[in-house]
Amino acid sequence: MRKSDQTSRRSFLISAAAASAAAGVVPLAGRASAGFGANDKVRIATVGMGIIGFIDTDCALKVPGVELVAVADLYEGRRVHAKEVYGDRVETLVDYRRILDRKDVDAVLLCVPDHWHARMSVDAMRAGKAVYCEKPMVRTVEEGPEVIKVQQETKSVFQVGSQFASSVVFDKLKQVLDSGAIGKLHSVEARYNRNSALGAWQYSIPTDASPKTVDFDRFLGGAPKIVFNADHFFRWRKYWAYGTAVAGDLFVHLLTAIHHATGALGPTRVAAMGGRRYWNDGREVYDLIMGLLDYPETDKHPAFTLALQTDFEDGGGDNSLFRFVGSDGVIDVTFNGLKVTRVGIEQATTEQILKGYNSVTTFSRAGQAAFAARLREEKKAPRAEEKEAESFAAPKGYDARLDHFTKFFASIREGKPVEEDATFGYRAAAPALLCNDSYRQGRMIAWDPVAMRFPVESGNITSGVLRPR
Repeated sequence: MRKSDQTSRRSFLISAAAASAAAGVVPLAGRASAGFGANDKVRIATVGMGIIGFIDTDCALKVPGVELVAVADLYEGRRVHAKEVYGDRVETLVDYRRILDRKDVDAVLLCVPDHWHARMSVDAMRAGKAVYCEKPMVRTVEEGPEVIKVQQETKSVFQVGSQFASSVVFDKLKQVLDSGAIGKLHSVEARYNRNSALGAWQYSIPTDASPKTVDFDRFLGGAPKIVFNADHFFRWRKYWAYGTAVAGDLFVHLLTAIHHATGALGPTRVAAMGGRRYWNDGREVYDLIMGLLDYPETDKHPAFTLALQTDFEDGGGDNSLFRFVGSDGVIDVTFNGLKVTRVGIEQATTEQILKGYNSVTTFSRAGQAAFAARLREEKKAPRAEEKEAESFAAPKGYDARLDHFTKFFASIREGKPVEEDATFGYRAAAPALLCNDSYRQGRMIAWDPVAMRFPVESGNITSGVLRPR
């Protein structure tokens, strides 16, 4: 990136985010919740009927009192299938703006490519709709402040669709961390790996894909104009113009869970490396990335370093896990449960100090004897025994996505706080997007997680500690 571009980008973020740095989740009693009772029907419409569009719609409809009235998609086959699944009473549209014009639509589910998230979110909130926007909330760091600003101005019910913010597993993790069960947290490791073509976004392309069945120009939106390309439309995550690569797809889930459990606002330094290691299928984005993020000490948590990984060619199997490391123990976490193991910092026995792998054995015999005599006078404590491990598992069949939707509709009906509002969503998305920037620019990037912008002065952030200005 040219220096002038960096200066312009920084200036934009400083001015745009200055009024949007309020932290935390706040109650919203905006347009969408006005006039709703706790049992009133909520009518929804889904924009984007790809894989996640059908998954989210099906899940939303499991919440009592929710009715689907319309969907929009740019591919004819998905509009046809929507009627096959949900019935002829559901209107199918091409232009999402026609959904926003409908007075009977209370809430919209935005399940579209990443480059449409910010624009559709803003349009929907200004149209008076409640919004459930799939993660990441934005495609670029620059887009975040406007979404936050519009949510605050309109008082809209706006929730980002990263369901682990509502998971009972990460609620339990938060309790365990807050209890001090593992002592002082200092390190977190998280990975979300895959090992298949479908996991690597090589989704099937329909046989009838053509300019006649796909509104490709509308799909492109503000992206560079190109001739019809089915791979770009149906496998859009592989291309920088529409998606946010692996970090934007999967790091956001990991960051959402970690921020929810720790109360973290974000890192002060981000560095990432990776590349295309296996899926040489014409994609522009990498298939392997590792990120290192430094989190400063706050009133919610001690300083810790986070290591993130997503590998699309994990020959050991499709797996995801978290590891929270503290001075007294470790918490191993999956999306379905957790286990707490407490050993702590080992206190060596007298025998280990005198005859084990230690420098005492290199002293002269007289020196060893003198050291042993002093050690016994000090009455060194024996090694502490390991405490019994504890575990927690989510109920069989538990669905965090359903909990997330249940809370979303409770916000609409009852004005309850949104679980993952625009501020939280941006704070989860920004570090992932900065991993992309670090990878592409080959440098470490500093970030101010409180103000949600690049530091005004480089001296404000040093060694991972956020200093007051």
